[in-house]
Parts: sequence; structure tokens; C-alpha cells
Amino acid sequence: MIPQLPLALRWPRRQRFEHFHAGANAAAVAAVQALAQRPGAPWVYLGGPAGSGKSHLLVAACHAASALGRTVQYLPLGRLDDHAAAIRGVAGSELLALDDLHAIAGDRDAEHALFDLYNRARAEGSALLFAANVIATQLSLGLPDLRSRLGACTHYTLKPLDDSERRHVLKSRAAARGIQLDDAVLDWLFSRYARDLGALLDLLDRLDQASLAAQRRITVPFLRDFLRDAAER
Repeated sequence: MIPQLPLALRWPRRQRFEHFHAGANAAAVAAVQALAQRPGAPWVYLGGPAGSGKSHLLVAACHAASALGRTVQYLPLGRLDDHAAAIRGVAGSELLALDDLHAIAGDRDAEHALFDLYNRARAEGSALLFAANVIATQLSLGLPDLRSRLGACTHYTLKPLDDSERRHVLKSRAAARGIQLDDAVLDWLFSRYARDLGALLDLLDRLDQASLAAQRRITVPFLRDFLRDAAER
């Protein structure tokens, strides 16, 4: 059974469509938005490496559909142990978003559970939204019928933002908070810190709080001290 979280925790504010910088992924974003907002829209399968924004789009779709009064469920398979039981536990919602689909590859019970869920969703008129680190044809599935079903979805491969796009997003988010991030700060940060946009935005949240508490601007010395102190905790 999947624990029910308060709405704000289930759909974090930052993981909304308006906070997703599409870049080369505009067609994928439009397809996911359509699936969230319009019953009968084609089911979508998102492939792509970590940091490409798959989970962001799944959560954004759930939030958008929920805001329209549609019932939704989000299943982060990569964070669950009993995949088969978790998949069998979701049903009856108008939108079902299954993240980290690669986690069930080779798990016979989970694959059969997903096959059954797929067929049940079709019969009930529900919508399915999938995400995995590879496209469906590259999943090491042992159930050919499931591979065929997933292949019938509309597929998109998400491309991570390049460094210039990530810098633009960070500067824009910082400016919205009244923070000026100099190029020297970004140069230092990008040469020493993870370039995953989610991790960078998490760091920006923490830097904002720390700089307010210390009444200091975010400079290279401040950033260096902050990361050193964080590593020592």
C-alpha cells in the first residue's frame, strides 16, 4: 500500500510545468501536458538519463490533472521494494504515472502486474504515463506482451539541458529570489559541483537560506565555505 501524503508534499511546488525549462524537449512537454489535461490523449513513455527531467514531468502532470479535478496516482518504482504489490495497489485513478520503470525489468511478478494494469487501464479509460532511463525497446523485459504494450505508447527521449541552459535557469531562479549570481560563482560551481539541475536548484534553496542568515552575498568565498561546512556535517 502506498502511503498518502499531503497534497503539497505529493506535488512539490518546484516540480510544475511552469518551472520546467523545456529546451529541446518541447514536444515531450506538450504531450505530457495533453495527457494530464485531456481525457483520451495518447499515453506517453518518457526515456532519458538521470537529470533529464522525467520525474519532474510526471509530478507536474499529476499536479495539473489533480488541479482539474481528475484523480491521480504517482508510483516511484525506484524507491519501492515490492514492485508487484505496489503496481497491483494502484487502480481506479484517471491518471497513473509510473516512474523508474526500469526498476522492474526482470522481475517476473512485477512485469505481469504491469501488464494487467495496462490492460485494466485501457478497459477503464484511465491514462498511463511512464518514465524510465531507457526507451521501451531497451528495457530488459522478460514478458514480450508487456514490451509490445509499452511500444504502443507515444515515445520521447528527454535530452538533459546543456551547461548554458542550466546556467540560464539558475540565474533566472536566483533573480526571482532577488539573488545575483555572478558568472564567477557559476564558473566555480559548475567546475566543482554536480550538474544535475535538480541538485543545483536544491543547492540554490540552501544557499538562499544560508546567505540570508549570514547577511552575506553569494560569492565564491561564501560558496566555498558553505560547501566545505556542509561536507563536514
